[in-house]
This record gives sequence, C-alpha cells and structure tokens, in this order.
Amino acid sequence: MAATIPILLDTDIGSDIDDAVALAYLLKQPACELLGITTVSGVVDQRAALAAAVCDAAGRADVPIHCGAPGPLLTGTGQPDVPQYQAIADRPGSQGPGRGRGQRDFTPGQAVEFLRTTIRSRPNEITLFAIGPMTNIALLFAADPAIPSLIKQLVLMCGVFTAHGQRGPGAREWNAKCDPIATAMTYRARPPVFTSIGLDVTLQCQLPADECRQRFTKAGGPLGIVAQMAEVWFKHRPVITFHDPLAAAIIFQPDLCQYADGQVEVETLSPTLGGLTSFRHDAAEHPHRIATTVDNARFFDHYFAVVGE
Repeated sequence: MAATIPILLDTDIGSDIDDAVALAYLLKQPACELLGITTVSGVVDQRAALAAAVCDAAGRADVPIHCGAPGPLLTGTGQPDVPQYQAIADRPGSQGPGRGRGQRDFTPGQAVEFLRTTIRSRPNEITLFAIGPMTNIALLFAADPAIPSLIKQLVLMCGVFTAHGQRGPGAREWNAKCDPIATAMTYRARPPVFTSIGLDVTLQCQLPADECRQRFTKAGGPLGIVAQMAEVWFKHRPVITFHDPLAAAIIFQPDLCQYADGQVEVETLSPTLGGLTSFRHDAAEHPHRIATTVDNARFFDHYFAVVGE
C-alpha cells in the first residue's frame, strides 16, 4: 500500500488485553499514520499511561494521548477498574494526576476537543477507530454534528450480530452495554462508511495463553510490554480473543472478513437489556456494514506478519 491511512484511536485499554494487542498492531503497521489516542471509561488517566507505555516500547513517544469521559452518559454498566495498570504502576512517569509529557496531556476531559480539532484539520481523510464504550464518540458527534460527514470512515469493535440479522436472547457485547445511550447515538450518525466488527465474528479469533506468551515475546517491541500486561489478564482467562486486533486489521486488509449491509438498532429503554444490538438487512436504508465471517487463519498470518514473528 503506497499511501498511509490516518487513524484516530479511541480505546478503553487496560480492561480486556485485546486493546493493547490492537495498539501494538497499529504501531507496527507501516500503512498506519496514528494521529492520536483517546481513552474512555473508568480511570482514564491510567488507561492513558498504559497507551503511553505501549507507544514508548514502539519508539513512538510522539503519538498524542488524551483522556476522555470516565463514565457512561446516563445508564450502563461502565467499567471503573483498570486491572492491567498494575503491570506498569511502578514505572517512572506512570503515577500522579496529569501525568504525561510533551503532547501527552493526561488532564481529564481533553479527548473530545482533540478529536474534533484533528478531524477538522484533515477533513474527509481520517478513519475514526473506536474499540471501547462509545461515550467519547457520542459526545464528539453531539458537540459537533458535522464531524460524521468530515471523517473518511468510522470503524467500531461493537455489537453482536449474525449474518441474517438475528440475535441470541439477551446477548450483549461489552462496549455496547457499557454505555447504551452513547452506543445508540453513535449508530445514528451517518459517516460515509460505517463498519462494525461484532462479537459473533471476533470470537472466532482466539489464541491460548502459552502461544500468546511465546509469540508476543518473540515479536518484542510494543508486544513486549503487552506481554507483561497480558499476565494480569491470564490470571483469570486462559486465552486472548483478538476482538480489537481484527477490527484494526480490516482497515488495512478488508478482505479478511465478509460483510453485510443493513441497519443496526440499539436497545436503550430496557434496564436489563440496554446495549442489545440487532441488525436488519431488510431495512429501508443501509447505513451500516457488519462483518459476517472471518478467515481466522489469514487474520493471524496477517497480524503476526505485521507485528513480527
């Protein structure tokens, strides 16, 4: 690929390990121009410190990192804790409010304005890539309603779907249910291209802990620090599911998945089913594209070819 793709990453890095695995991929992907990172949900400055540690391990101290919204807009489970922060808590510069240096302003509440000004500075060029709860994205679209029309595309790891628009009873994806109102607001936006990679597809991309340890350590660079963070994850989970890395990879290699066009709807009124997503392939308009299948062998070949074997 001759030209690079400018990307803004919005992430809840530090809960599930896959955010960090995706960030390592973006940092090593030669076609990625990573314009900045914003963090969302919970202790957002700890999430920013984790993102900074991964960027530093890749030699990318130049990547701006800003903190966003700590909680859901109105209702939702939220996620107050950042368990993987314990992997870097003792590192220099990882403690104290406002930590960060250079372009890394970890002062809370800076994310939306950073996203807004960056997108307006490069209209119709930027891929907005969101892999956490949709709170920052919803606030951005509410603050500046023209923003969806000014991005090149919106790519989410969000929702759970099937190829025919059905859903399992009560099946909800984590990012969607953490902030159902924000999820619904995001899906009401109409960017030029709107792609969602759902849980039903990403669950097909898993590797066991020992294989991850071996391959991450061998790759080194940003995956070296991610391997340390992963040990916190492995205390409670024997595998890593590559939810967010798959969503990252299809930005550069879209044919890793097959897709369907239709309309995504989000439940917001039910106190027990908030964030439940459904997909209608027979809707009057088709503003959304969802992944329906993945070639997981090709995905893993691609991922490790980029990050290093």
